[in-house]
Amino acid sequence: MAFSCDFCSNSVIRKFSLMIKAILSVTFATALMGSMAFAQTSTTSTTAATGTNGATETTTTTTENLGVVTEFTPGQFLVLKTEAGQPVRYKFGKTVTYVTADGKVIEASKIRKDSKVRVHYLKDGDDMVVDKVIVTDVRD
Repeated sequence: MAFSCDFCSNSVIRKFSLMIKAILSVTFATALMGSMAFAQTSTTSTTAATGTNGATETTTTTTENLGVVTEFTPGQFLVLKTEAGQPVRYKFGKTVTYVTADGKVIEASKIRKDSKVRVHYLKDGDDMVVDKVIVTDVRD
């Protein structure tokens, strides 16, 4: 850093330079962590094996994904833009619950394009079938 001052000593300039570098480092680290947290996906699986009495196997995989709504048709589908890249299309199940981040049930009409949401869905073949939409930023 080329900085000159008749009243400043080299130690003051060095301390100022270190302070600026520290502030920039913290800023970039915070931005990086925020972008990584944006597209987190969580998965829960339950499997029941077939018993000797002829019981059928039950496998359930539930997953949540976070993103920004790019398309939304209540009762039909939702398209999310995630940090991972390509938009992801989700179908709606027979019953879908729409809630705020604190658990308050809301109407589907509260969801708009560019709303930030977390979807809870089940895999059904190639389809991702949503049963719950959690709106993290409710817009009136």
